[in-house]
Amino acid sequence: MDKLPQGFLKNPVNFLAFGLGSGCAPKAPGTFGTAMAVLLYLPLQYLPLWLYLGFIVVTFILGVWLCDEASKSLGVHDHGGIVWDEFVGYWITMIAAPTGWGWIVIGFVLFRIFDIWKPWPIKTADKVINGGFGIMVDDVLAGVYALICLQLLNAFL
Repeated sequence: MDKLPQGFLKNPVNFLAFGLGSGCAPKAPGTFGTAMAVLLYLPLQYLPLWLYLGFIVVTFILGVWLCDEASKSLGVHDHGGIVWDEFVGYWITMIAAPTGWGWIVIGFVLFRIFDIWKPWPIKTADKVINGGFGIMVDDVLAGVYALICLQLLNAFL
């Protein structure tokens, strides 16, 4: 990963956009960001569904702004270290997920597969939508794909 400007993470916006620092991993920052999202999910999983969904809406809206600001401050669209989008994408994957570590891990793997693979329309959205919304939307779509797969696995296992 490119070297960040001196004091970059001291700015709370950048610190959040970089996933509390998890996006600074030298290799696979998206995977490290998703791992941090798992840790943050552990207490979130106990929220009532309506509150959990509200949390996702708020973190998505916040993420559009955070990712846009961090991207502008670096002068790079969707810098690999910006992983707030992975947080929200993983949390979408885990909407109404069954409880237990097995499901948490399956959700992690499914989300990473769709986030890396980027099947249609994820890849198209990633290429044509700019700004903070563009940074967020491909991970939201990956999260929706992973959510559908997770729920199908739950229904048929």
